[in-house]
Amino acid sequence: MGKVLQIGVGGVGTVVAFKLAQHPEIFNEIVLASRTKSKCDKLAKAIGSNHIRTAQVDADDVNQLIELFNAEKPILVINVALPYQDLTIMDACLVCGVNYLDTANYEPKEEAHFEYSWQWAYQNLFKEAGLTAILGCGFDPGVTGVWTAYAAKHYFDEIHYLDIVDCNAGDHHQAFATNFNPEINIREVTQKGKYYENGKWIMTEPHEIHQPLTYPGVGPKESYLIYHEELESLVKNFPTIKRARFWMTFGQEYLTHLRVIQNIGMARIDPIMYHGMEIVPIQFLKAVLPDPGELGENYSGQTSIGCRIRGIKDGKERSYAVYQNCHHEEAFRETGAQGVSYTTGVPAMCGAMMFMTGKWKKAGVYNVEEFDPDPFLKALSENGLPWKEFFDIDLEI
Repeated sequence: MGKVLQIGVGGVGTVVAFKLAQHPEIFNEIVLASRTKSKCDKLAKAIGSNHIRTAQVDADDVNQLIELFNAEKPILVINVALPYQDLTIMDACLVCGVNYLDTANYEPKEEAHFEYSWQWAYQNLFKEAGLTAILGCGFDPGVTGVWTAYAAKHYFDEIHYLDIVDCNAGDHHQAFATNFNPEINIREVTQKGKYYENGKWIMTEPHEIHQPLTYPGVGPKESYLIYHEELESLVKNFPTIKRARFWMTFGQEYLTHLRVIQNIGMARIDPIMYHGMEIVPIQFLKAVLPDPGELGENYSGQTSIGCRIRGIKDGKERSYAVYQNCHHEEAFRETGAQGVSYTTGVPAMCGAMMFMTGKWKKAGVYNVEEFDPDPFLKALSENGLPWKEFFDIDLEI
């Protein structure tokens, strides 16, 4: 039992806060903090728990973070703010002796570049301070890494081929919208593709490689090979992997909008001058697009995210698939958020639960697959994201 401080109250943060409040036996004090305190106040009122308080903080400002952490003295900070802010929050945690958890790796504002090296560089600092930092504890990254660890622990002597597959078969009834922060989402899906094979990283053009894949409960959906950050940590932590790829579904209308946005320069992340002031086109675009945190009310359909794994057990080849399907309508009824936010927020709370109960606690900086997968996956099923396994089936890829 102890105090946690959550930074960020967008769509994912909404789910995390709702889920934390469901476990007062573990999280007996919750502080919600954001640049805009009124958003925290609104969320706290919606949850209606008497052990939630709110605060204002600019997560870009290390000194503000240090002041808040020293005032509140949380055991754990849950970072569901922007990936740009990972390092300032980690710096403040080190100064104040606070443990850390996030859902997405650091990336610099000025470059659409996803890499764990910046955060892995904190390993010795956190270890010497006796603090735990848990990286990438959302769904992907997050659950997909824990599933891989679970498969390695229970079903394989060696994992050789890993394909992570992510399908959103929902309909938000908007002409164009992103399911999480538009600035981060568009940067992510417009970059070049990349996958790992035989010890090397192979680059592809954006959306160059694609094929239909069949998702449980959904059916066939065109799926595109993109780069996703968990591949970097998984091939490091499971060195028997010969090939690792990440696939995501996109509708043709979404891809058309994306091409137009890129072609007219609205996906640019460098500042331009407009009427004597600097603006960043993608940040302006974010301001006019629908808020992902407010898509839930009219969202129908479901997500289906899984891992498809091939490898060796007792000298024989075997295949294994594991999936979780989340219905947008059910997520909204419980938390007021859509399914993509729900599938990221629930694992973040489960990771916090693992830390607070001592199951995921060791000094240093770790990706989720470096901890025991069993108690986390049990908590995941018990808190709204039950998952299914399939053995020795055709994996299609």
